[in-house]
Amino acid sequence: MKKRHSAEQIVAKLRQADVELGKGLKVPEVCRQLGVSEQTYYRWRTKYGGMDPHMARQLRDTEKENARLKKLVADQALDIQILREAARPNL
Repeated sequence: MKKRHSAEQIVAKLRQADVELGKGLKVPEVCRQLGVSEQTYYRWRTKYGGMDPHMARQLRDTEKENARLKKLVADQALDIQILREAARPNL
């Protein structure tokens, strides 16, 4: 069963993992405690490692804004293409 974790939850779990690893536990044991696979842990660590919850929230907001702007640019490119085809003389 897949769960979706918010960026803040991921950062909290990574901090908890760091504490447990500091106590001498191994990564597989920590992942079992967190309820995630090792692959998920390493993917999270790559993306969110060293962030605080505020930075994770800011990253999520920036990603949303980026997706919105990309959609806007794609819509404008489509509009330009349609206008070019309409302006082209019919032969």
